Amino acid sequence: MEGDLDIRVDIKDGVVTSAWTQAELFRGFEIILKDKDPQAGLVVTPRACGICGASHLTCAAWALDTAWQTEVPRNAILARNLGQIVESLQSQPRYFYGLYAIDLTNKNYRKSKYYEEAVKRFSPFTGTSYEQGVTISGKPVEIYALLGGQWPHSSYMVPGGVMCAPTLTDITRAWSLLEYFKKNWLESLWLGCSLERYEQIKSYDDFMAWLDESPAHANSDLGFYWRMGQDIGLDTYGAGLGKYISWGYLPHEDKYQKPTIEGRNAAVIMKSGVYDGKTDTHKVMDQKFLRENTLHAWYDEGSADVHPFDRTTKPVQKNAIDHNGKYSWSTAVTHTDDGRLEAGPLARQLIAGGKHGESWQHYDPLILDMYKKMGGASVHLRQIGRMHETIKLYRQAERCLREFKLNDPWYIKPRERDGRGWGATEAIRGALCHWIEVKDGKIKNYQIIAPTTWNVGPRDGKSQLGPIEQALIGTPIADPSDPVEVGHVARSFDSCLVCTVHAHDAKTGKELARFRTA
Repeated sequence: MEGDLDIRVDIKDGVVTSAWTQAELFRGFEIILKDKDPQAGLVVTPRACGICGASHLTCAAWALDTAWQTEVPRNAILARNLGQIVESLQSQPRYFYGLYAIDLTNKNYRKSKYYEEAVKRFSPFTGTSYEQGVTISGKPVEIYALLGGQWPHSSYMVPGGVMCAPTLTDITRAWSLLEYFKKNWLESLWLGCSLERYEQIKSYDDFMAWLDESPAHANSDLGFYWRMGQDIGLDTYGAGLGKYISWGYLPHEDKYQKPTIEGRNAAVIMKSGVYDGKTDTHKVMDQKFLRENTLHAWYDEGSADVHPFDRTTKPVQKNAIDHNGKYSWSTAVTHTDDGRLEAGPLARQLIAGGKHGESWQHYDPLILDMYKKMGGASVHLRQIGRMHETIKLYRQAERCLREFKLNDPWYIKPRERDGRGWGATEAIRGALCHWIEVKDGKIKNYQIIAPTTWNVGPRDGKSQLGPIEQALIGTPIADPSDPVEVGHVARSFDSCLVCTVHAHDAKTGKELARFRTA
């Protein structure tokens, strides 16, 4: 679920002592889709989010593929992957400059030696990096439009493949758009070096050596953000639960042509997993372990933990906010063995550092090594992990374009049937999945768990805090009348949130501040 988020924090002696995340908007897609044609999800669910519709479309298509037992040709798998990748690439500079870095210009940081430079680079609309980054963010989705005819909200992914067959001219145009994105932002502004040089960084020590290697590295937006983030203490708070989830993403074009729920983990390029930071252990993630709890959410569904295949969405009308009872439209998502988990780019990178999964699947140790050397998660590392992934996404986009065989099939017509299906991916903001049950040719049940649901969910049936609620505990607040640090924590998790923060004195209950952060 996306939209407005209310955050209530109690502050005592300059530190957050308690927190509640309240999802204000009821979207109701599960109710909208009930009794509709099975392919309605392809059109309806991409509207669940205004910035990552391709991820929802990907899930909707794979959910029907597994329910209908289709065959998907390799070109179609590549085209689906490419659409999601370029939408994610568009999100990276748009999120960093348009939603995150502007907070570094807050007056609370005016004592930092980096403040004046931050204002010069990151001020909204006038900042040099802001203008260039936000402008160039539109380039990758021009590739999406070559495949789907438009962005956002194309429905070119369908059960059995895709409804497009790019020409050589389209592929050539896509290459030129990628190159433009790389040369005019990724290498020149963000990294201050070539992709090849950055890809040599495998550890925290490598990164620090790279930072000192050249003024171009230190003065790049990545280098500058790293130095300012350390200076203002972004590495000292926002740790969270210390346990992480990824569904994995990008099915391999030769390994998932006959998709099944059970076969997905062994067929995705970016592996799935659960990482426990306390025990430093990795394992593959299976959807059968997932549960939802609505004890503290505005649903009349009892207090039991329920798998989405077994859930019937029953919203409650005319809801009061009760921080000891029900206070959110989001459910609490749990793992039957591991409890609450954090989803998002940091989670993906920590899981990419594991040796679990298939030997051929992607492995990247950098962020996991940083996590260990820096003492765990933080607002700062969560942002570094998000932007680090940009280089990997860029390389996968290149690989898709190289692997297309333009004269081969793009679609194999499926046979419609009743059944249960599941489609998952990693939206840029984290673990996303759809469940569908088709009966008598109609949707009997449709359930969605978005990364936002993982992260902003309320307390669960055991009163355990959700990931953002937990990450907010202990956050230092320099100025209770302008607790910008609360916004830092929330946005380090999720690129799609518009937050209203209510800060209260933990002793008296008096409201100290109320502000809106986009």
